[in-house]
Amino acid sequence: MALFSPKKKNIIGLDVGAGGLKLVEFGAEHGRARLHTYAFTERSAQGIEQSLLDDTKATAELVKKMMKEAKTTTTRVVAGLPIASVFSSIISVPATTSSKELKEAIEWQAKKLIPLPLEEMVLDWKMLGEEKKPSSARGRGLMEQKEVSQFITGKPREGPPELGRKTVRVLLTGAAKALVAKYAELTKAAGLELVALETEAFALIRSLIGKDPSTIMLVDFGTLRTSLVIVKHGVPVLTRTINLGGVTMTRTMARTLGLPDDQAEQMKRDIHKLAGATGGGATGMPALLAKTLEPLITEINYSLNLYKTQQGEPAELVEKVILTGGSAHLPYLAAHISKQININAYVGDPWARVATHEDLRGVLDEVGPRFAVAIGLAMRDFE
Repeated sequence: MALFSPKKKNIIGLDVGAGGLKLVEFGAEHGRARLHTYAFTERSAQGIEQSLLDDTKATAELVKKMMKEAKTTTTRVVAGLPIASVFSSIISVPATTSSKELKEAIEWQAKKLIPLPLEEMVLDWKMLGEEKKPSSARGRGLMEQKEVSQFITGKPREGPPELGRKTVRVLLTGAAKALVAKYAELTKAAGLELVALETEAFALIRSLIGKDPSTIMLVDFGTLRTSLVIVKHGVPVLTRTINLGGVTMTRTMARTLGLPDDQAEQMKRDIHKLAGATGGGATGMPALLAKTLEPLITEINYSLNLYKTQQGEPAELVEKVILTGGSAHLPYLAAHISKQININAYVGDPWARVATHEDLRGVLDEVGPRFAVAIGLAMRDFE
């Protein structure tokens, strides 16, 4: 037995989003993740409908440029798969001591639930079972480094560990092989070693919830979409996505007020003036933005009711709502959501479990919500 644990290698968390790229590099400090560097890019509103994965070579060059400017020191990377692009469901299967039989049972369930042929999917599962203690939010990730290699070379992956229970609950996730291949192409072209791929949901749990066993809803405001994740004992038990994001709000304002998109975006950020011009509600949220957010409020309430229905009675009610993503810092947003759903909502701090330089705290607080996924991905090695 070694007297000292081997020093953890630095690692990069890479988030490829519609609004741009975000990356962070973490090293270890007393067993805790410490920020080494970070970088991000922003895309113009005109080009965001085209995915950065459509041209992996060009995006890889952008990643390399970011790494050079940020002075990264490692090529090891964990990348995140968008919640909207990943199938996720909790299923129940007969327990068995045979890994082969368990794998077959899971795949049989998957065929009924996933709209694509299984031959076109990469499947992963996390055993939930009848555990007395809360499950870890880490999971296995969608694909470990060995499994990424197996996918690329065409070799079969190993089955799940053996279990012997009457019935087991399984968190099933799946992603299209074509999407996985895109991430493999991107990271290879950027000169990176893809250590693992995992869903953004697990990354958000890691950076925003940690070991908190409460039942929590995460609301991740993206550029084009907003993802909702209900987490119970560190496990995502319900995920949904709505086609409403930061750009949607900006374009609605631009159309209503007859302004160019860039002016509408600036007005959205200077929301105090907008409240005075268009009228604000009890929480200060301008009426125009409140109207734009109505589909999101409807979806949040629907998700809360769906969760209660799925859990049965008595269900552990959602105790709080954590906001993250590029628009999470929008003034009045947290108060508006809290009032509409009658649950405390606040902006999460993804840096809370990361050691950072005190002089950077102000800047990091400002950009934190947009880095929640990248931070959670890089934290994977420091749990």
